[in-house]
Formats: sequence, structure tokens, C-alpha cells
Amino acid sequence: MANPVDPITRSVIQHRLSSIVEEMGEAMLRTSYSQILNASRDFSMGICDAQCRLIAQADHIPIHVGALPWAARAIEEKFAGRIEPGDVIIVNDPYAGGGNHLPDVTVFVPIFAGDKRLFWTIARAHMGDIGGATHGAYNPAATEIWQEGIRIPPLKLYEAGKLRDDVMDMIILNVRFHRDFRGDLDAMIGAAHLGERRLKKLFNEVGADVVVDAVEAILDGAERRARAIVESWKDGVYYGEAFLDDDGRGRENIRIAAKVTKKGSDLEIDLTDSDPQSNSFANSSHANTQAAVAMAFAYLIDPDIPKNDGVFRILKIKAKPGTVVWAENNAPVTLCTTHPSNEIVEAIVKALAPACPDRAMGGWGRRFRISITGDNPRNGKRFIWHMFHARPGGGASPKGDGWSTAGEWHSVGGIKFGSIEVAEARFPLLFESHEFRPGSGGEGQHRGGLGATMNLRVEVPAYGHTAGEGTRHGAAGMLGGKDGLPHHYRLVSSDGGRDLKTKEYGIEIKAGDLLEIRSGGGGGWGDPAKRSAEAIRRDRERELI
Repeated sequence: MANPVDPITRSVIQHRLSSIVEEMGEAMLRTSYSQILNASRDFSMGICDAQCRLIAQADHIPIHVGALPWAARAIEEKFAGRIEPGDVIIVNDPYAGGGNHLPDVTVFVPIFAGDKRLFWTIARAHMGDIGGATHGAYNPAATEIWQEGIRIPPLKLYEAGKLRDDVMDMIILNVRFHRDFRGDLDAMIGAAHLGERRLKKLFNEVGADVVVDAVEAILDGAERRARAIVESWKDGVYYGEAFLDDDGRGRENIRIAAKVTKKGSDLEIDLTDSDPQSNSFANSSHANTQAAVAMAFAYLIDPDIPKNDGVFRILKIKAKPGTVVWAENNAPVTLCTTHPSNEIVEAIVKALAPACPDRAMGGWGRRFRISITGDNPRNGKRFIWHMFHARPGGGASPKGDGWSTAGEWHSVGGIKFGSIEVAEARFPLLFESHEFRPGSGGEGQHRGGLGATMNLRVEVPAYGHTAGEGTRHGAAGMLGGKDGLPHHYRLVSSDGGRDLKTKEYGIEIKAGDLLEIRSGGGGGWGDPAKRSAEAIRRDRERELI
């Protein structure tokens, strides 16, 4: 039983833990090498305890952080009794390491007070390349996970403070962009060590035992607040579903089914009726699905409640191996952090909307990624660029219209598109336009956020891959709101043009070709007939509809 901690001390420690993970993120942003991290911020920071409970996270990428406890469990199991100060453990594998997918490399640093290990500081980052059959990690042609990149089970990269250079060399050799990968990995390690220093400073100020006791109170307090919210919802069994467009192999309308049982302050999320797993990368790993369910619930409770292990005690999650939400037999899963994670969230929110209509929001836009590689004439080196621009719109809520070009449900604005001018300076690209896409947000009492229109000219010969969703199914409207418009991407060359599919491998891009990007809008909320005349007038004046 934890010793009682007074409310002021508990609050101070809670905010200190939050500030530590936020500072870790700022350090990562400022020291990472690749565009996907230092411009688009596709990384997350967290703190877990030795029991693998999520203690604190920053406002980064929810799908990352919700899966961290599963990676912590894999590490605890692998290195039970063999973890010491100075260790740095690395992992990415979704089957052997509790990861989401291979591009998300995770670094763990153990935090000791004396000879007792209390916490882990954790940095997870989506690497620009992870090896495998294609540049940029997303391989629409993959039929097994080995074609998606190097698999890293829990490994000690540093042992008692000493780098295992043989392990580092092995990993670096298996990725395409050695300098960026090593620089990004060092940034992750540095961020995790920064968290270590800040936690030890906190131990010195208030005592490690006080911090541990405060953590118990923080978790219990978050659970109480979340349970009070859920208890106010109507008991019942609710159903929701969402669909993937396709798997890139001719299989269409892949169903994610959620049966949600609400009783008292408990929620059971049953995904077992979802469709069988795919032959392509459109599958979810187990940890990724756990994270998707957690973030769906997090979106339905108060924003100021800490999203930690205490909140998620409310959830009981049921899923079936061999389905699209729990792939097995080493199936490819790289698309999973976006899809089907977004569809899992959509199905759950649809199910619970009748129980908590004042909290359910319209669907956020789906992710349609393009990665481009070629030779950069400015420096004579090969480049890789991941398209984070032209974000889709966010969903409307009971409180107002959705945020335009905010992104997808799995990141809710945490992933940014970087400066256009900086991108043009770093890569052989020319942005001819980048603006809102009028009429793309779903209609409703509150309108979905707008997607974007972007015309991007590629100045050199290159190759591209696509990986995503949302050219058939737009972001879902909620409680009478309309769906947002789906995506529409085209590649235009001097000899003609064609629509791009969401899952294509090896697209030839000629020098001077134009990418016409029209991203989808967010889903609307509520009956469109109830939208105010003033809101409609304002949208028309601003040419948003």
C-alpha cells in the first residue's frame, strides 16, 4: 500500500513528470537529423514504471504511446534480473518486442534510485528508413514482415554505459540512410537520458519514495475521474463498424467491427468480429490495436485527465488472432499505425456515440502517404522525402467545427507538416500551391475540417511509393453529420496523367512531373439542418464551401 501524499505534492510531481516528457520531446525535435522527425515530429516520449505501467506521456502521437507498455513487457521478460544502470535497450519488432510496426524504433533507459530500478524513460520515433525491400519502410508489395525492414527484438545497445558497437554496426548496415538513422537514434538516446537526469533531480528534491507514492495516487486519481465520466453514460451494448478501402490486392471493404458493452464504470471493447487478416500490410499488430482502443477512449474523456495506466484500467479489450486487428504468422503490418488504427477508433466512437453524444466527434481524415526517393543534384546524395503536407481535416465535435488540415485520428494534430520553404531548400521539390480544399469537410450542425489542395512539382527523376487509405471511404460523419470528401491524388506528366492508388509500389516520377494532391476533409457532427445561418454565411464569405 502506497503511503499517502498530500494533494499539492502529488500535483507538483504530476506536472513535473509531464514537463519531463515534454522536454524530452523538445530535445528530440532539436537534435534529430531526418525530415520526418525534425520537421514532421513523428516521435513520442513516455515514462513507464518497472511494472510496465504508463506513467506519463507528452502530447505527441497517441498510437505510439498507447503501445509502449507492451514493449516494456517484452523487455522486462527478456532481461529479467539483467538490467543495470547505463543500459540502453532498443526494440522495434511487433511480434517479438511489443512494437507497433518496424519503422517505429524505441529506446528504453532504466531509471534507478540507488540499487532499485523504478522507471523507464522511453523515446519512440518513426525512422525515415528501416531497410527491407523498399525505401521509407512502407512496402505495398510485402507478403511477410521480413520484406518490411530489419526486425529488432529487445537488444542492449549500451551495456552498463558502454556502446555495443557490433550491434550498432549491424543495425546501421541494414538501413539505407546511415547518417540520418544514426543521428536520429543518437537523438532518441539523448532524449531518454535527459529524462533520466530530470527524474533523478526530482528524486533528489523530494525523495524517490515520495515520487513512487505520488505516482500511485496520480494513477488512482486518473482512474476515479475517468470512471466518474463513464458512469454517467447509459448502460448498454453498442455496435459500430468502419471499413478499409482495400488491401491493395483486390480485396475491398475490409470490416472493423466493435461491440462495446458499457456497465457501470467499465467498458468492454470486443473486436473479435472483425474481418480476417490481409495478405498485405493492411493489418494491425496486437500492441497497435491495444493502443488504438486506448486512444479512442482517451478522446471521449476530459482532455485534462492524465492519459496513463489508471485511465485505461477501465477497459477490457477482446480481439481474435488471425483477424485484421491482430495479425499473426509474421504477416506484414507496416500500415497499421494509420490503418486500421483509424478505423478501430472510428468503429468504437460510432458505437459509443449514442451513449455519450456530447463527447463523440466526427471522423478525422485518413492517411494517404507518399514517399519519394531520388538523387539530389544540390549535394549529389540520394534523398528520401515523406509527404506530410496537405493534411486531411479533423472531425467536427459537439462544440464546433473540425480543425482544417489537422491530420488523422491516430495523431490528432501531433504530426505536423514542416515549412514549405525549408522543404524546397532541402529537397528538389517545388510547391506550386498549398491551400484549403473548399467543400471537403462533411456537412453537419458543425462542419468537418477542410482538407488541402496541393500541387507539388518534382524537379528530378524519382521513384515513389504510396501507403494509405481514404479514396473510397471518407472520414465518418457522426450523429447525423455527413462524411468528409475522400482523397483524390493524381500524377501528371507531359504525356498525360493518372489517378494514384493508395497502395502502389515503384511509381516512376519523371523530372518535372506534378503531383496533384486533394486531401479529404473531416466528418461532420449533427444534423446539417441545424447549422446556423451565420456559420453558413461565414463559410461562404471565406470560400470554405
